[in-house]
Amino acid sequence: LCMGEVSERVSSPVIGGGGSNGQADYDYLIKLLALGDSGVGKTSFLYQYTDNVFNGKFISTVGIDFREKRVVHKSPGADGSGGRSHRVHLQLWDTAGQERFRSLTTAFFRDAMGFLLLFDLTNEESFLSMRDWLTQLQTHAYCDNPDVVLCGNKADLEDERRVSEEKAKEMAAKFGFPYFETSAATGQNVSRAVHCLLDMVMSRMEKCLDSSNIPGTNGSNHRAAKNRHQHSKHGASSSGCPC
Repeated sequence: LCMGEVSERVSSPVIGGGGSNGQADYDYLIKLLALGDSGVGKTSFLYQYTDNVFNGKFISTVGIDFREKRVVHKSPGADGSGGRSHRVHLQLWDTAGQERFRSLTTAFFRDAMGFLLLFDLTNEESFLSMRDWLTQLQTHAYCDNPDVVLCGNKADLEDERRVSEEKAKEMAAKFGFPYFETSAATGQNVSRAVHCLLDMVMSRMEKCLDSSNIPGTNGSNHRAAKNRHQHSKHGASSSGCPC
C-alpha cells in the first residue's frame, strides 16, 4: 500500500507562501485528520512528526487544532521505478477525543483526505473504541472507504501494554488498513505512518486525475489543481474515482 517516497522539507511553513509574484510554492495541499480517544497521544504524535519534539505532560486538546509541514512526495512509476515528484503542504488536524467535542470533530471529516486512527497500546478501552470511530468515519467522511492508517501508540511503554500486536493486526487486516506501532516519545514509526497515509492519498488522487491535470509549478495550475483536489472527494463517484 505504501510504495511512494517522501522527503521532508521545512517545518511549520506559512500557508500559501510563495514568491513576490504570488505563486504558491507547493503543488498539493493535503489535509489529514488524527482521531482517537482522549489521552491516546494524538497531539504528541503530531508534534513529534512536525517538530521532532516530545512533551510528556498531558494537555487535552480543546476543540480542534492543527500542525503543518512541507514534504516532497515521489510516486512510484508504472514500472516500479521512481515517478513524478510533488511538493506537498501537509495540514495535520488534531481533534479532541472527548465525547462533548464529537459534533465539532465530525464537522471536519469531509474536508480531510486521510485519517490517522490512534489508540493507546496501554489502554484496551481506547482500542475497543476504534469501532466507534470507524462508524463515525463511515457516516461523516468523504466516502464509505476513506484512506486510513491504524496506529497503536505508546509502543515505548512495553511493560504496560494491554493490547497485543496480534489483536491490533487482526483489526487492521479486517478493515484493510496498514498498521503501525508508534511512539510519540521516541519517534518510532511516526513518520512512517504519516508518509504511508500520504502515499495512499496521493495514489487515490492520481487515479482520479488525468496525468495532464497534474499541476506544475505555476500559480494558475496550482490554484485550479488545489480546487480539484479539495473537491474531488465530493465528486468521486461521478468521476469514476474508487472510494
